[in-house]
Amino acid sequence: MAVEAAQAPAPAPAAQASPGRAWWVEPALTVIAYLGFVAYATWAVFNGSKAFFAPYLSPFDSPAFGLLRFPTGYLLPVLAAIPLALRATCYYYRKSYYRAFFWDPPACAIREVRKGRYRGERSLPFALSNLHRYALVLTLLVTIVLWIDAIRAFDFDGRFGIGLGTALMLVNVVLLTLYTGTCHSLRYLAGGNLDCYSCTRAGKLRHRLSSFLDRLNPQHGAWAWYSMFSVGLTDLYIRLLQSGVLHDPRWIPGA
Repeated sequence: MAVEAAQAPAPAPAAQASPGRAWWVEPALTVIAYLGFVAYATWAVFNGSKAFFAPYLSPFDSPAFGLLRFPTGYLLPVLAAIPLALRATCYYYRKSYYRAFFWDPPACAIREVRKGRYRGERSLPFALSNLHRYALVLTLLVTIVLWIDAIRAFDFDGRFGIGLGTALMLVNVVLLTLYTGTCHSLRYLAGGNLDCYSCTRAGKLRHRLSSFLDRLNPQHGAWAWYSMFSVGLTDLYIRLLQSGVLHDPRWIPGA
């Protein structure tokens, strides 16, 4: 009796794969969101001023001692490039912007719009994506600094208090921690690179940690979006306070 091997259906053109649906809406919104964030982040980093309204410090300008002034007069936060490098090389973001910007392919079941020789990520600038794990380790250190900033946001001239800016900074660093902590590469470093847990020192602990990260990882894409918006919103709020456009509601016991 002859048995025929099952073959997966070939990708179809967009109009055939999703008839009657505006399949291009999602990639278009992704392009708008990413370009908007990159444009705002670039302006925030290179506009020549530090976003600080005591006790709030923008995540783009943290830490305060990490600022360098260039001959042009611009201030450049030294550590601002590290989280941006993590996002640029992130597995989720790479899938997202490959589909949205290059339509390579636009979606899993849709045929590639442009045909060409696939070269992977072996040439510049895409070869820089291989630095993702290094960007992750550095971002973990930056996240610790942002937690320190968030804790300092409760200190109002030596008195404990809570303001709207405090809440925004706290939510932002929590979202950044969830985004960084659910990274695929962190699972690898935690224990995903091991073939035998029982043969490794602290193998049981690494297995538990890796399994825990496995359960969190499916939400990595969501945390990527939430944290991207929270960083921009936190910076914008502090700048509006600094310019006098907004007033920060605060609760300081005994004040």
